[in-house]
Amino acid sequence: MSAIGSAIEKGLVGGRLWLYSNYNCNLACTYCLTESSPAAAKRHLDRSLISKIAAGAVAEGFTSFGVTGGEPFMRPDMVEILLELQAHLPVLVLSNATLFTGRVLEDVRRLAGTRVAIQISLDSATPQENDEMRAPDNFAKVVEAIPKLVAEGIAVRIATTGGNRTPEEDAALCELHRSFGISDDDHIVRPIIHRGRAASNELGVVATAHDLPAELTVTVDGAFWTPFGPTVRDGRLDTDLLLARTTYPLDVPIAAMLEIAGAKPAGGDSLLNIR
Repeated sequence: MSAIGSAIEKGLVGGRLWLYSNYNCNLACTYCLTESSPAAAKRHLDRSLISKIAAGAVAEGFTSFGVTGGEPFMRPDMVEILLELQAHLPVLVLSNATLFTGRVLEDVRRLAGTRVAIQISLDSATPQENDEMRAPDNFAKVVEAIPKLVAEGIAVRIATTGGNRTPEEDAALCELHRSFGISDDDHIVRPIIHRGRAASNELGVVATAHDLPAELTVTVDGAFWTPFGPTVRDGRLDTDLLLARTTYPLDVPIAAMLEIAGAKPAGGDSLLNIR
């Protein structure tokens, strides 16, 4: 067994390897970690590099892939990338689900019955509350898209970001996702992290490496400790959680990650329910 495979088995680091596919997005959410927006540069991972990293991840003993951005489905080749990744390992792709119409929806239908799950952002059961930090009409687009995906046989998860909801508001949100056929096990709730645009807007909780999930994350800028690491504030990349500028071969960032993981104190797992 490889060193990273052993560390994953022992629970020192997570088994999911994350890929920041791109940085541009059709939204500009108030708490976005990467300052993504329609005006942001694409800055995407080359597909050939993704293929190399995927093969290397399997050989090293990773157990799944995560794909995030930006909005991954801004890339016209995203479904092809996901299909290639899932041929190796299960894949979780994060999306705002506002692009799933027309050609994009037709393409996404190819994910039905595969090992790809789409994790969709939905922050409230109330349109006004949900759209406040995301975009006008975001709620309407999301609740229209989710049943379409579920009906196609595509695995869907719901991610709720933020806090300060009442028990009644939480119950309404859970009732909503259950109405789509999405179980409580596939609904995650996480805080806003005080990084990126959230920090600029004075939102969220301050989190250190000790609080964040140790999951190797590859971007065009390098490899990071966590998918919450490669954040951007005022147009500048944060490098406090950077492991290495080298992303391939994987043994370089893996060695850096294991060195840090080995030095973590007892109980150094994620403390903030961030998944």
